[in-house]
Amino acid sequence: MEIKTDVALSFPRARIFKTYRDRLEDIAAHLPNIRGIKVASREERPGEVLLVNEWAGGGDIPAVARAIISESMLSWTDHATWIEATFTVEWRTVVHAFPGALESSGVNRFVETPTGTIIQFRGTLVCDASKVPGVPKLLARSLNGTIEKLFVGKIAENLVAVGQGVGKLLEMDDRA
Repeated sequence: MEIKTDVALSFPRARIFKTYRDRLEDIAAHLPNIRGIKVASREERPGEVLLVNEWAGGGDIPAVARAIISESMLSWTDHATWIEATFTVEWRTVVHAFPGALESSGVNRFVETPTGTIIQFRGTLVCDASKVPGVPKLLARSLNGTIEKLFVGKIAENLVAVGQGVGKLLEMDDRA
């Protein structure tokens, strides 16, 4: 299933690109569905930066519900290659719960406009519910589309929040 959403910000493209890439942990404070983001590794190469970020979701889940939902169900690892020459980031996500059941990857583009920048989030999410323990094979196929729609909606919501979080962080920087 396709992931496609855009966020328009009134800041220069290079500034948004660098802030998003280098200050993701700070942006987490502006994300209601995220409890935290930790940079697990960073490798700088000429013209690109490779990042591995650990995300902890579930910020909007009540503590009572969190008691029955495992941490692995609310966490994922994001592998991203930030390419300065094209103002793009190529990414893939590994969901900790149910390895192989959800695969997500894509490319985000930072497009300069007369009034600022549009972050174009593009990707795909594929679900294989047969890899979730306890789901019967006959039922798995019919569940795939439902699960994909649910997750694509949540992912798109989070991507918009990240883009808006970048904007909020830049506004705070300008006021300081």
